[in-house]
Amino acid sequence: MFEVEAWTAGGKKVEKIVCHKKNAIIGKAPDSQLRLYGWRIGSNHAQLVEAENGVYIYNNKSKGSSTFVNDSEYEEYGPLSSDDEIRIHNYIIKVTHIGATKKEVPINDIEKANNTNNAHKPLLDETNNTAVISREVDASNIEKQKLYKLWQVTIHEQLLQQMDLRRLAVHEMSDEDLRSLTEKILIEVIDKNKNFPVEIDKKELTKRALAEAIGLGPIEPMLEDDSVSEIMVNSAEEIYYEKDGKLYKSDVTFSSNQAVLYAIERIVTPLGRRIDESSPLVDARLKDGSRVNAIIPPLALKGPSITIRKFMKQRLHGDDLVRFGSVSKEMMEFINMAVANRQNIIVSGGTGSGKTTLLNILSNKIPDNERVVTIEDSAELRLYQPNLVSLESRPPNQDGKGEVNIRDLVKNSLRMRPDRIVVGECRGGEALDMMQAMNTGHDGSLTTLHANNATDCLSRLEVLILMAEMDLPSRAIREQIASSVDIIIQQTRFPCGSRKITSISEVSGIDSGRIQLGEIFRFEQNGYGEDDKVKGKFIATGQIPGFYEELRSKGLPVNVDIFDKGRVVK
Repeated sequence: MFEVEAWTAGGKKVEKIVCHKKNAIIGKAPDSQLRLYGWRIGSNHAQLVEAENGVYIYNNKSKGSSTFVNDSEYEEYGPLSSDDEIRIHNYIIKVTHIGATKKEVPINDIEKANNTNNAHKPLLDETNNTAVISREVDASNIEKQKLYKLWQVTIHEQLLQQMDLRRLAVHEMSDEDLRSLTEKILIEVIDKNKNFPVEIDKKELTKRALAEAIGLGPIEPMLEDDSVSEIMVNSAEEIYYEKDGKLYKSDVTFSSNQAVLYAIERIVTPLGRRIDESSPLVDARLKDGSRVNAIIPPLALKGPSITIRKFMKQRLHGDDLVRFGSVSKEMMEFINMAVANRQNIIVSGGTGSGKTTLLNILSNKIPDNERVVTIEDSAELRLYQPNLVSLESRPPNQDGKGEVNIRDLVKNSLRMRPDRIVVGECRGGEALDMMQAMNTGHDGSLTTLHANNATDCLSRLEVLILMAEMDLPSRAIREQIASSVDIIIQQTRFPCGSRKITSISEVSGIDSGRIQLGEIFRFEQNGYGEDDKVKGKFIATGQIPGFYEELRSKGLPVNVDIFDKGRVVK
């Protein structure tokens, strides 16, 4: 398989073809694979032939015909390189021999890519200093994917026609029955197509068409892959995914923007949510708890967009974070002690840093004899306490009524006799109600917040409280925060994909109008390893948290050795 491009001597591009056969005729005959024009060009002027080691060109010795390669006349030349220029009359021709398909490469290993000639690494676009995708893709695979896409659209239209003719009441069928019937009709439709191309696998086309008709289309295999943590559909033509901390672009695509929209509707409809021009964005979840955000035109200019954040299927524990290198054993011991002794904790971090995962682990350390109320925009937390109430906010209906936001749920939770309140994320005025709950008998409550460090976390918390429109003075807000929040755990996602707890701080009070923070543990980075993963060590700063001192004064056994200054904790 090879690719042929032709230009006029003036530089005007004439044609580009991908030859799936072993040979291609160049000439002015109507059946020539590369058709050129001119009185000096023969009907079958020359022939390109693919061999194991490359592509050769043969001059067919037509009357008056000449074939030049790199300005020298040849009757036979090869194997051709991509730099060789074939000249026939006033045309310049280049041939690229296409090798086997090669794997996609991540687009976020910029530094190493610029220090190597390895084609499997991403490159740096020096004009704007941004990462570009470096991939070796078989052009035949690209053409094949286009062919699959064309036939998916055709088969899907025929499927709808068949279902309409049969007057099927699909809304009355179970998922299993609908899937079985749709697959049966698809097989019938495909078998009846006489002009079905031999390049396409009928089973694969059936699988793709079935996924797009009643499932989530080409992203279903990614959802089933446990190593894929995030899926990003920018438009029907662009699908990216994060795998093992690296970002990749997928070769597969949706057949159309309408197919993306159908997939979104299949996600949100069972949850009682909607997406249309009047409500063009929505937060939802999949059956396995994966978080979904969708946004459609006119807000999304390239077409309907989906972002899916997956969570690990198995229940994670603190020991797993220690094994992953996300936290030290001593730090995890301290965090467990903080939860058990009803410290109010905020997990702070950027997008994708692992805040929700850590919140899940912390929440599951709450004793079973306590009543827990969880509050989320889209239910993601998985708690296993027997006395558990899970609440989820509700968007407004088509008339703009019926909305129940996080703040309403936090207020309502105070009447539900909770021992602890867990808010998935504070992002608005509910921060004030959360602080009041923490300060009025609901010790040990947990929440998350977007911030870059512990200091920024407190500043952002202050801004969120101002969003409650209570017109409180700054000093009153800071005093409320200082008396409510006990511990801030900072999560960070590094460029290599590693997620670590980079700081654990204690809120120790307020002095001269400023909230005082004391760092207990921190992660000190010292470069990157051979595997491109961040290297560093977790160390104790020497500060002993106040509640440890209280426990020790009461004669309770506590291990204060883990706080020895400069101690490297593992």
